[in-house]
Amino acid sequence: MALHKPLPLPLHHRRPNLSPSLQWRTTSRTTRPSRLRIRAAATDDGDRWVAPRADLAEKVLRTIAGATSSPVGQFVASPLTFLHSVDPRIKLVWLLSLVLLPARSHIIMRFGLVMFLALLSIWILPTHVWKDQLGRASLLSGVLFLMLSLGSDGVPPVVQLRTPPPAVVGLPNVPSSLGGYSYLVMKLGPLQFTRKGLSVASTSACLSFIIFQSASLCLTTTTPEQIASALRWFMFPLTLIRVPVAEITLTLLLSLRFISLVFDEVRNVALGIVTRRIHWNQLSIMETVDIFFMYIRRIFKNIFNHAEQISQAMIVRGFPGDSNRHKIYIFLDSSFGIADIISLFCLFGLIGAAVLSEVYIP
Repeated sequence: MALHKPLPLPLHHRRPNLSPSLQWRTTSRTTRPSRLRIRAAATDDGDRWVAPRADLAEKVLRTIAGATSSPVGQFVASPLTFLHSVDPRIKLVWLLSLVLLPARSHIIMRFGLVMFLALLSIWILPTHVWKDQLGRASLLSGVLFLMLSLGSDGVPPVVQLRTPPPAVVGLPNVPSSLGGYSYLVMKLGPLQFTRKGLSVASTSACLSFIIFQSASLCLTTTTPEQIASALRWFMFPLTLIRVPVAEITLTLLLSLRFISLVFDEVRNVALGIVTRRIHWNQLSIMETVDIFFMYIRRIFKNIFNHAEQISQAMIVRGFPGDSNRHKIYIFLDSSFGIADIISLFCLFGLIGAAVLSEVYIP
């Protein structure tokens, strides 16, 4: 069987004999548009192509959705801990004491209260809850500490002494302190960290952390009904001077119930915008701002709708809006247990330690 020699290709089908460098350049140039076409096709089909620069607007929305996913100011029923069984009236007394003590106690006592609340939160709350709460409170307190420590007395004043130096008058120089006292703690370039700045910053930062974290602990381990009943118990003597205690208690109860609705709406609307996969790179600045204004407007609209539904439900159930014509009954179990007695002893010990630290620690 004879072998036939293949016919030569036409001139327009022949590949020119190029050098290796020219062949590599030609190949790279011819394959680059195909890669661009593949990326464009993947984007058109719905597969997300990760751009080298992340979209700031989508990051902000995802951060808002993630920040509101954890319970903030909401009751966590499980796991049932020691703090859940404490009487709500004792918890309110603890809150008042934790607000008043840091302002008048020693700096060691302030940081001790911060460590106490941090350890109590880690012991009482679930892992995902205390990590989120402690992270936010610590970030806020840390920023406040840095700003006040370097801003309250950080810039040294430019002054000139009115009296001449002692050497000019013929007086001996004032001897330096033998105890090692120094008003200046640290110097950072043009700024200085003084004892006054340390006192102001530690008081403000510790007080902010204690207020936020103690309120979060109380709201996480106490139902809104228990908090409202405890507040009504303390405000009951004000009924003698015709203070509407029942209406104040009902307003507080509705406000505590409304916190979870607000966080749910903020998270749901943010997730709704993220799931629509908006191409933020193709929008102008005004269009991006307009979307955020629509986001805020939608949140307020949903919140007002929830408030109207709650008011209609109360009217349907026979609430006329006048506390004199409608009695509000909130029952409170006033039985004291071992947890309440231990909490009172710890409170008295804390107050005594704060007083002794102010007297004996210089």
